[in-house]
Order: sequence, then C-alpha cells, then structure tokens
Amino acid sequence: MSYTTRRGVLKTLLFGGTALATPSALWAVEYGRGEGMPWVTMRGDPPYYGTTDARFFTPDERAAVAAISARLIPSDDDGPGATEADVVTFLDRQMAGFYGRGQHWYMKGPFAEGTDTQGYQSEYPPAELYRHALAELDAYCRAQDDESFAGLSEGRQDEILTGLDEEKITFDAVSAKVFFDLILKNTIEGYFADPIYGGNRDMVAWRYVGFPGTRYDYRDFVNHGGAPIQLEPVSLMGRPGWSRP
Repeated sequence: MSYTTRRGVLKTLLFGGTALATPSALWAVEYGRGEGMPWVTMRGDPPYYGTTDARFFTPDERAAVAAISARLIPSDDDGPGATEADVVTFLDRQMAGFYGRGQHWYMKGPFAEGTDTQGYQSEYPPAELYRHALAELDAYCRAQDDESFAGLSEGRQDEILTGLDEEKITFDAVSAKVFFDLILKNTIEGYFADPIYGGNRDMVAWRYVGFPGTRYDYRDFVNHGGAPIQLEPVSLMGRPGWSRP
C-alpha cells in the first residue's frame, strides 16, 4: 500500500460495497453477546460489545497500536486521521472482546498455510496475534533504533510498516505480514465504525466522507442521483444535542 495515497482511498471505501461501517463486532447482534444471555432485538439496550470497561492492551502496546494506526490513516490538512477518530480505543475493545478471542471461529488444528481467498488463517486468535506481533515489533525497533515504535519519527515508522507489508521484515512467532494486514483492516473498521464501538469519535470519519450515519429512513433520498446528502450524521446512540424525553 502506498502511504502517500492511503487517504485518497478512504472516501471510496465506505461506499464501495464493503462492510467497513459494520465491523466484526456487529456479529454480536446476530450471534449473541459472546458470553451470557444473547442480545434481544427491540429491547432498546445498546449492543453489549464495546460498551464495557474491559481493556486488552498494556500501556506500551496501546502506544504502539496508536502510532501504527496514526500512520495507516494519518491526520493532515485534508481531514482527520485515526488519532482524531480514537481508533486505538476501538482496537482495544475489539481485542478485549469475543472478536479478539476468536470466539466464533474454529481455532483447533491442524493448521496449514492458507490462501488469500480463505480468510484469517493464523493459529492464534486476533488478540494473541496482536500480543505476539507487538512484542516482536518492539524488539525489532529497539534492536535497530534503540527506541520503541511509538518513539520513532513518522518517516521511520513508515519505513518499518512498509517493511512489514512487503515482507522485508519478518517475525518468529507470528507472520509480520498477517499482522500488518489485520491491523490495517481493523484500523479502517475502527475509523468508519459506529462510535458506540469506541472509534469514529464524534463521527469525524462519517463527516469526512459525508455519510449521514445510521438514520432510520432514507426513502426521501433514494433518487438523489449521487448528490451529497446534507444531513448531520447520526450514530446508534443518536448525536450531540439529542436527549431522551
């Protein structure tokens, strides 16, 4: 991925037939909370996942993940990045919950090298993959630069991320490339997901791409012919200024 063009593709991702606005966390709606009683439709209570105080990252891991996501979706004059969207909180909650545990996946052996079309293939659930990869990333940075990843310059951070992406940097315990692909995917999800899951703080990403959010009814705009829809974005929990009666 070219880091000079990464922001240019963001505005097309949300409307390109992907599920970026409905991350893996939304499986909780269909398959249950992942622990305890399943979420019941029409109850009016918010989805369980992403609303607890559970956290996964250590302070050093959180600093590294925040720095990685900030380089994958940087802040610039064109618009907000992963930092403003608080993507790291989304990722922290993802790893602390059923998605991080791979709770709805078959995670038993035997393990074989899969293909690009077969989806996630690591023997580790996402949370363990993150933990192993972040430890090896820290060891690599300290061996090469005598500094943590978060403490490096943005230019050096980009060099290292490019090395992971192009498989010029490898890890021992896990695949550096698989980690890069996963954290890139999760970062984009956190940037565009509903704020209830921790990222897209204040709906900054939706405002950036002109997405009106999770409104009840769009029938008045079915034939808008691609013209921008001038509506304030609304999340699953409403928007600032709204209050319950």
